[in-house]
Amino acid sequence: MSGQYINITAENVASEHLCCAIADKKHQPGVGVKRAWLAARFPEGHIFRKLDAKGKVFIEYAPLETAWVPVTGGNYLYIYCLWVSGSFKGKGYGRELLEYCIADAKARGKSGICVLSSKKKLPFLSDKKFMLKYGFEPVDSIDDYELLALSFDGSRPSFADEAKRQRIDDERLTIYYGKQCPYIPNCIEQVQTYCIENAIPLQLIPVDSLEKAKHLPCIFNNWAAFYKGRFAGVHLLDAGYLKKLILK
Repeated sequence: MSGQYINITAENVASEHLCCAIADKKHQPGVGVKRAWLAARFPEGHIFRKLDAKGKVFIEYAPLETAWVPVTGGNYLYIYCLWVSGSFKGKGYGRELLEYCIADAKARGKSGICVLSSKKKLPFLSDKKFMLKYGFEPVDSIDDYELLALSFDGSRPSFADEAKRQRIDDERLTIYYGKQCPYIPNCIEQVQTYCIENAIPLQLIPVDSLEKAKHLPCIFNNWAAFYKGRFAGVHLLDAGYLKKLILK
């Protein structure tokens, strides 16, 4: 199935819906935050392409040099998110969006495309099996997390050395977070409320610059949590998931 797509740009970012947070009212404050973050990224070559429909069908990517992730490598594109959900699954939209990204990378003369995934399927990460179908291969790994790449010239990106630490010298629940995902403000609110109610020490660290993102001590794709000094994952935390983490 061939769909009609729209690229979010500086001209339409204020009016087009951002389909990863369409109807849920509690996430609407985060949509405004994301619009501002996107507007600042467009001059850097950032792309947000979505189906022209009321659905969660989109791809978001950027030049690796300006992608807010602890990944290094020259002349690549980095895919933050490729999401097709609900009734839109199984209709070829994921393939079309990925093929657009591949064609765009080649047109820009890029060396390839990379994306964060995992050895076993995890929420908020690209499906490894889907990416492998299009020629992506694992090029680096940290524990269960993998960096997949589609290389056009044989070069390979990698996780930054700092990201391989996966530990910090702090026992508190510590969350590194960005402003790219519209779900994050509500997650932060839920975490703060839960920690206050349960007397859990909390440290929130905003990742508000490219330099900070490139030198994080862990895997990161908008969000990363530590507990008792150990990396706990990139799963967004609400009250329910946080309770499970604390009780482990």
